Amino acid sequence: MTTEFHRDAGIHRDAWGIPHLRAGTADELARAQGRVTALDRAWQIEVERHRAQGTSASFLGVRALPWDLFARRARLDDTARRCFTALERRDPETARWVRSYVDGVNEGLAAGSSAPEFAKTGLAPGRWEPWTPLAIWLAAHILFAGFPAKLWREEAVRHLGPDAVGLFATDGPGTSGSNGWLVGGARTTTGLPVLAGDPHRYIEDPGVYQQVHLSCPEFDVVGLTVPGVPGIAHFGHTGTVAWAITNAMADYQDLYRERLRRTGAGVEALGPDGSWRRAVRHTETVDVAGEEPVEVEIIETDRGPVVIGGPEGLDGGIIGGPEGPDGGISAPPGTPPLAVSLRYPPRVTEDLGFTALLPLLRARQVADVDRAFDDWAEPVNVVQAADTEGGLLHRVAGKVPSRAEANRTRLVPAWEPGHEWQGWHRPPRAGLTDDGIAVMANQRGPATPLGVEFAPPHRADRIAALLGEHEKWSAADMPAIHMDTHLGSAAPLLDRLAALTGLTPEAAALRDRLLAWDRRMDADSTDAAAYAAVRGAVVRRLVAHPAFAALAEPPAYPEVFLPWLALLPRVGFALEHLLRAEELYGIDRPETVRAALEETAAGPSGTWGDSHRLAPWRAIEGTPAPAPRLSGDHDCVLCTSSVPGLSDLSARGPAARFVWDLARRDDSLWVVPLGASGVPASPHHHDQLPLWLKGDMVPVITDWHRLEPPVKETDV
Repeated sequence: MTTEFHRDAGIHRDAWGIPHLRAGTADELARAQGRVTALDRAWQIEVERHRAQGTSASFLGVRALPWDLFARRARLDDTARRCFTALERRDPETARWVRSYVDGVNEGLAAGSSAPEFAKTGLAPGRWEPWTPLAIWLAAHILFAGFPAKLWREEAVRHLGPDAVGLFATDGPGTSGSNGWLVGGARTTTGLPVLAGDPHRYIEDPGVYQQVHLSCPEFDVVGLTVPGVPGIAHFGHTGTVAWAITNAMADYQDLYRERLRRTGAGVEALGPDGSWRRAVRHTETVDVAGEEPVEVEIIETDRGPVVIGGPEGLDGGIIGGPEGPDGGISAPPGTPPLAVSLRYPPRVTEDLGFTALLPLLRARQVADVDRAFDDWAEPVNVVQAADTEGGLLHRVAGKVPSRAEANRTRLVPAWEPGHEWQGWHRPPRAGLTDDGIAVMANQRGPATPLGVEFAPPHRADRIAALLGEHEKWSAADMPAIHMDTHLGSAAPLLDRLAALTGLTPEAAALRDRLLAWDRRMDADSTDAAAYAAVRGAVVRRLVAHPAFAALAEPPAYPEVFLPWLALLPRVGFALEHLLRAEELYGIDRPETVRAALEETAAGPSGTWGDSHRLAPWRAIEGTPAPAPRLSGDHDCVLCTSSVPGLSDLSARGPAARFVWDLARRDDSLWVVPLGASGVPASPHHHDQLPLWLKGDMVPVITDWHRLEPPVKETDV
């Protein structure tokens, strides 16, 4: 350890309470990062540990039970344990580094357990295992590829026919997306690149991203980290190279219909070679606060863990479910399956991509970032990177299996040959424009060959258009793009309104207002509120139409999958496709839009921000906090998502914003929706919220002389 690092080692803070950590080695730094995460986010990371283990219902109660059952049946914690064991063999240095982080968490949890949520639930902090960070990472991303959408497609095709897949294909209710853009030096005021973006996730309290500065003799990196996971995986700046990711929307998880039967020795599954093979089987008990424990049957076939049903049918898996009449054979084609297994890459490869984390911290050039992401596993992302030497990168990273086309869209029969995984796709790369600009917002792009459903192109097209409005851009200019509220998906409904005749005077006046509207979803806009009201009314009327009646009640799948199977969000997010389709199952869409317009014209009026408000997710509900007014909407660059037709409240949106300046790192900017601390009594719990709402950002500080001196952990 150098004298300087020895003297200044510890936890420094800036004016926003963001931790800046110095240590003499990478392992000591990981330990410090684990310690500060436990101090700032003890409640949050303990909730995430329990969610990964499938034990959160033991203190959160019955509402957490559906997730716990899924986590147990999908074997998330066991998969993480296997991945860590493999990591120790493949990369002992990274395994040791992860252990150091876990040691720091365990040291810091006692001091961080003063958060009031612990007392409210009666939870005492537990001990982390070396694989716990891997389990948290896996649990946070297991639904990113949206495999439950295959259940929806199965139902939609069964009731509406194959054309329904394309009609409803859009960014689903449980996926997470992002905006990201790279501007090469030819288009910046400094002559060096700028990266900017904002990941879209559920807005949680505490937030899903933690701002951090990590420094040791090997590297000095600022970035956004996932609490409970060491290093900086998604968004980082080392001083000479910066990187960022967006969700590639790739499909890399498969669902198999399983034929299961019980024998005297356990459970067997029918394989593609026509033989019955023994499945792994045991039972586990899930404790539920205030309720009786629930015993769950864990079954794993050669394809993967059974996450739906069992030998007795859809009620299988929960011990004591009703017996099926068919002796355990799956239902015939065209009816819901009786058992479904999930095949996902880390369960197959015993690799979660953690070997990429230390090389990212040590990266000095784009080539280093590129090599690091060669080891990336899950989730599959689009990566953008730039360095101070003019290097630029735009590629896909992650493991996507090569298999039959049917696997990507629907459930496939485990007992038929042809659905096995056959190696891995080579991650695609993408070019940039001639002046070095790349935009990615989950639309079809470099990952198109690897996915099925992508976000509409509106956000990406709007960002590209905005970047084209000026010849040169600076880091300070970028927040204006983050906050753009133009709604690119408004045209189909407005076109339908324009074609209406014979309206009442009130409806005609509203129609004329909306046709003159600037299509900006601003919080103080009455026209935006009126548009949203008409849109919601159209969605509700479509959902109520008899043509969709068979989809109105989702099948008896586990509750954790129901957001993907609910009809109203599907209609709300796919509305532009449904309005533009040549024919829609005999539905009179002009009359539907007319009735929605008349309904809205006769109702109360207000501004968009009156109803479009922030509604963060909290593990336990406390005293309701004031819900801030929001601008933006699902298809705006300012992507503050609500569910049209259900609620204007926004639970999903920018979980962070960042601008990485390669000319001078201290001109970079970042902000999170709430604050650096997860402790409600901390002055840094919500102090960034006003900035996040206005589009302002916090300066990135890397000059140690501008930071508070290191403090004892007990003083934090």
